[in-house]
Amino acid sequence: MRAFHLSARTWIFCATSCALSSAPGWRAPRYEAHTEVLQSSSLLFCPALTCLITTFRQMKMRPGEVLIDCLESIEDTKGNNGDRGRLLVTNLRIIWRSLSLPRVNLSVGYNCIINITTRTANSKLRGQTEALYILTKCNNTRFEFIFTNVVPGSPRLFTSVIAVHRAYETSKMYRDLKLRSALIQNKQLRLLPQEQIYDKINGVWNLSSDQGNLGTFFITNVRIVWHANMNDSFNVSIPYLQISGGYVLGFKIDPVEKLQEAVKEINSLHKVYSANPIFGVDYEMEEKPQSLEDLTVEQVQDDVEIEPGEQTDAFVAYFADENKQHDREPVFSEELGLAVEKLKDGFTLQGLWEVMT
Repeated sequence: MRAFHLSARTWIFCATSCALSSAPGWRAPRYEAHTEVLQSSSLLFCPALTCLITTFRQMKMRPGEVLIDCLESIEDTKGNNGDRGRLLVTNLRIIWRSLSLPRVNLSVGYNCIINITTRTANSKLRGQTEALYILTKCNNTRFEFIFTNVVPGSPRLFTSVIAVHRAYETSKMYRDLKLRSALIQNKQLRLLPQEQIYDKINGVWNLSSDQGNLGTFFITNVRIVWHANMNDSFNVSIPYLQISGGYVLGFKIDPVEKLQEAVKEINSLHKVYSANPIFGVDYEMEEKPQSLEDLTVEQVQDDVEIEPGEQTDAFVAYFADENKQHDREPVFSEELGLAVEKLKDGFTLQGLWEVMT
């Protein structure tokens, strides 16, 4: 008896690490946190968080990313108050870029967003006005972003970002590995929008238990779905975006020739998907925005030198600790010789002094 293994990794969205499946030649990009000009590393995907400085290459669309809306005259009220910029809304992230200094920019992936609200903010360009608050979490640290529309009377900033984020949150079946979900109805796969079934294979054993479970494979243009014949709720949905990671799922198909045909078909569909992924975020504006390439200005290297020993943390301006209900327990600091409130994970006294100076 022969078996083949599909490996899949559940996405971990954070600022410094991300892994997802890729066909040969398709590099899985990452969002990384930096406070100085990024080197020419691989471009980004895990929709997490990149802050303040990205390269021209990182501003370009990745396969499957679509520009949905472009808003002019948007102020980054939290980190660059008084600076007018452009806000780009794609199906994977929002990008803000200063109009006066293009190298000052930030990118926020939807998957790291905890909450989006509207509240009053103090803008240098608008004064007291309604603004968009975005609370995010990355590496157990919360960041808050505040955007203000400099143009009065326009709700477009709120409607675009909130609606696209909602579309992202309701389409996770395209991107996440799912177990025991409502996938099957009357022994048939419940198709997602833009999904097509390419093959249905009966007699597939799931090797997740000692005795195995007999079930059925559905192979589509977006994912692979298996369900047990005796219990439809015992199932798994594996998007192609998750294949080739670190979580191994084993299936057995007899005879060997049928197994090899299934593997060949899955590899072929995975390669096609990798060239043009379907992320499932379906939202269109009435007015089509310009392409991101037309809106992006190539970054010009400043004629300055950065002192090697001098470091700044560009994330400091965006820190958020809104859920703090009480002070942390006091601990003795040998550096200061007195009791201080316990620092949050990842923070040091030396780092805080550097921020102040």
